[in-house]
Amino acid sequence: MKILARALLVFFVISTLSGCLSPIVMNRAVEVYDNAAIRAESKQLLTNIVRARHHEPLHFTRVSSIAATFNFSANAGATPALTGESGGLLAPIFGAGVSENPTFSIEPIASEEFTKRLLTPFSQHKLTLLLRQHFDVDLMLRMMAQEVRLQHAEPQNAVHNNPVSRGQGRHQRLHHDSRQQAISTEALDIKDQDDHHHFLSGPQLTEEQQRRQRNRQRTHLHQTTYQNSPSDQAGYEMFRRIVLHLSAIQDQKQLYAEPLTLERNWTIPVGAISAEGLFQAIEKDFIVSHDQQNGTYILSKQLLGPILITNYDPDILCCEERAELQELINPWIENDVAFDIRPGYPGGEWPIRGAFRLRSFHTILNFIAHSLSEEAEYYVEKDPRTPPIAKDENPSHTLGLIIVDELPSDVNLSTYSHGKYYAVDTTGSHSHWNLNAFQLLYILFRLTVTDAKSLGLPITISK
Repeated sequence: MKILARALLVFFVISTLSGCLSPIVMNRAVEVYDNAAIRAESKQLLTNIVRARHHEPLHFTRVSSIAATFNFSANAGATPALTGESGGLLAPIFGAGVSENPTFSIEPIASEEFTKRLLTPFSQHKLTLLLRQHFDVDLMLRMMAQEVRLQHAEPQNAVHNNPVSRGQGRHQRLHHDSRQQAISTEALDIKDQDDHHHFLSGPQLTEEQQRRQRNRQRTHLHQTTYQNSPSDQAGYEMFRRIVLHLSAIQDQKQLYAEPLTLERNWTIPVGAISAEGLFQAIEKDFIVSHDQQNGTYILSKQLLGPILITNYDPDILCCEERAELQELINPWIENDVAFDIRPGYPGGEWPIRGAFRLRSFHTILNFIAHSLSEEAEYYVEKDPRTPPIAKDENPSHTLGLIIVDELPSDVNLSTYSHGKYYAVDTTGSHSHWNLNAFQLLYILFRLTVTDAKSLGLPITISK
């Protein structure tokens, strides 16, 4: 009976050992493989920044699958106890083991679809998606925006005595010569009418189309483009001041980034369609009003337009103001983000209006890479009219990286390439900013690579 009890005890212990080892090992394995995959992608991003710095081709791979086989084993036995000749006791022996056999599949990402996504500028909707994750608008626009086009209410040849106008004349000449700047609004209207007869061989433009064309030409004459590039000193400094101004408004939690709601109207003669058929077809999507005097139905519908960054709630705008803003951002380009900072609201001491043009992920990597040497970023002070910035956070670099021969002990994100260590700078006062910047870069990479097809040639590594 005692022998049976001992056998049952041994069986119970063996079962318990294997059952306890299984979930512990699997949980640990998932955590280890997840950290390894993230570190591999992080190193890949840093390596491609180094490649871009040395003007080498960029290349991306991804871990498409990880398969691991776990073998659990347990054994038990008994051996005579060291009791000499005084007895015949048996001492139990227990043992357990686990073995792991992981398999990794690594795929080069080099399809035409991925290349197009790599070179296509980000859409405004992705920028607002990230803004809702509480990223600093200053950080996002410094990384994602290629340029800013600032609208002016007066011709550019007027004399200004404030920091906003510094360097504008030189940049304006990049787009228009002095003769074009001198065109008056009246002359522009006459010129447009003449141009229709000379350049349009097809159907003539309607009056509404002519009006929109004149508005776009006026807007073009009254705007200045500032490049987010340190090689263009005046443009770069103005760009930095504008995004710092938006950041100061964001610090006060008064920055809005919402779609502009537009209202479209259509007029239909009463005799063109029966009232019953009209209401059945459109009652869910349109608001219908009857103009008895003119014998027409007026159909109205609200549409979501492009994203607009403001220092006020866009819902307070009247129809005329919405129409004015629509002219500002017309034609709507998917990778443009318009902004309208008005007086009377937070940050209104410097009223500015314009649009940012976003970059592609390829351009972002090149911008960060070139800022390490040939186009180094530098500190730019905020505009005097800009409200205080929280914690005076205004680092010189969008993403601070260090290049060293020996890696500091407190640095985690790093890679070794071209005989140097390249690492995210977490040693100074801007370590939090740099970590957020790298996190943003990683998210932008994931937004670029998601759903992109690989070459279909996975590299399988078994251990």
